[in-house]
Amino acid sequence: MNFDAIPIGGIFTGTIIVVMVALELGYRLGLAMHRRGSDDKDSAIATISAAILGLSGFMLAFSFAIVSDRYDARKELVREDAIAIRTAWQRSDFLPDEDRGEAAALLLQYVDLRVKFAAGQSLQPERVQAFQAEARRLQDRLWSMAVVNARKDMNSDVAALYIDSLNEVNGIHAERVAVGLQTRVPREIWVVLYCVTLLGMVAGGYQTGVAGSKRSIARPIIAFSFALSFALVFALIAALDRPESGVIRVTQQPLIDLYDSMAAASGRVQ
Repeated sequence: MNFDAIPIGGIFTGTIIVVMVALELGYRLGLAMHRRGSDDKDSAIATISAAILGLSGFMLAFSFAIVSDRYDARKELVREDAIAIRTAWQRSDFLPDEDRGEAAALLLQYVDLRVKFAAGQSLQPERVQAFQAEARRLQDRLWSMAVVNARKDMNSDVAALYIDSLNEVNGIHAERVAVGLQTRVPREIWVVLYCVTLLGMVAGGYQTGVAGSKRSIARPIIAFSFALSFALVFALIAALDRPESGVIRVTQQPLIDLYDSMAAASGRVQ
């Protein structure tokens, strides 16, 4: 099953339904056992229920730590991307006159491409492929220009510095693609997370039912609040895991500021 195919709203709603159904199922099972005169000890059931819910909480914390660390990594990569591109842009001043203007213009296009792609509302496969192809085209052109100039003077330290900055730009691009577009919470973790939560809800409902607790007006409200809390956490994890959803975005301000400064100085480099 592809969890990316399930919208975040579906995860939120589905989690509420799963938790509510599991609680009700556990309650009815426990109530049936109570009516049959079951001698289940409430303390033993409470211990088991608390242990399973504790395990569910641990799994939620573990999953949240994964996506939170990746969110921080995406923010750091934006800053590193801006620094690397600025360095390459500044070092392009050392290129010969016939290549200097083109290199600066290509780097400006590259920044504009990254900002517009990150600002998009969705990341359809076709859009991602188009972005990758255009980024690769710009990178290849910049690299071929650097190679041609480096071969004119193989001992040039200036050429080495410029090539090193282009390598940094390309490397950060690969990292951003891997962290932002390809890395996801493994499907197995989602399955275990839902299974443990489901078992915990059943155990909690069973504990309430086997104790002979009667239905009251407050009970559905409490159950819904419980389900809503879990649904919010599940949806938050999913939103952090999917930057393409646009629910929680990483600011591109460092790249935006870089674009503005490069565009303002374009008269100098042309």
